[in-house]
Amino acid sequence: MLLPPQSISFDEFSVAVPTFIRYPTLRKLAEQVQHETLNAITSPALYDTDHTSRSARILDSLYQTPIADASVLVAITHERHPKLLLTRRAAHMNSHAGEVSCVGGKYDISDGNNVITALREACEETALPPNKVQLLGQLPIQMSKSGMSVRPIVALIAPDLILVPELGEISRIFWADFESLLTQPTVEYEVEYTMQDQTATLLTPSWQVDGETVWGLTGRVIASLLETGFDRQLEWYYRIQNTRL
Repeated sequence: MLLPPQSISFDEFSVAVPTFIRYPTLRKLAEQVQHETLNAITSPALYDTDHTSRSARILDSLYQTPIADASVLVAITHERHPKLLLTRRAAHMNSHAGEVSCVGGKYDISDGNNVITALREACEETALPPNKVQLLGQLPIQMSKSGMSVRPIVALIAPDLILVPELGEISRIFWADFESLLTQPTVEYEVEYTMQDQTATLLTPSWQVDGETVWGLTGRVIASLLETGFDRQLEWYYRIQNTRL
């Protein structure tokens, strides 16, 4: 399903106001992510309690943020026991084939900003309607293994949305229990990595979610989300176990 970029109007985006979020976990997350988003542009705005102007400042901060090479949507269901939207990329993809990812992709010049990139790609990959998304804010830039800058956009979505994988890109849509991510330990994961004539086994943290291994860029985005929202400190590393010619 393709969504014409011009059909997304930045002025029509909805921002979730923490005061109006009834669930404590999501309210705390919203407060902290918005603190991070506003502080990146202007700290004094944080002390204005007017809800309308706060929402406008969140949008302004997102709009002013420099454009990244790609953006992903960190979509969390707005319910008592929230879930995080994840996908497994199709096995035939040229990059990150078969890996777990958040919805998202590369910036298109017609997008104009990171939020539209994330929402356009989410719609193309899962049929997630942009007008069903409530923005919380953004997380710090992450770098992909190919050297691309990736901006995570955090948002709430309704728990009853019907999402459909675009099979040219996505082989599966699944969900991570959000509160489990807050408490469960990471599991060390072995990844075979080949460069030229050498093969190395890399050790890195991961989460096991619904039979899938969540690691790499997606794992770092989740770790950043938990650190920003709940001050959960996770060491994220890549260690070489061995090499062989």
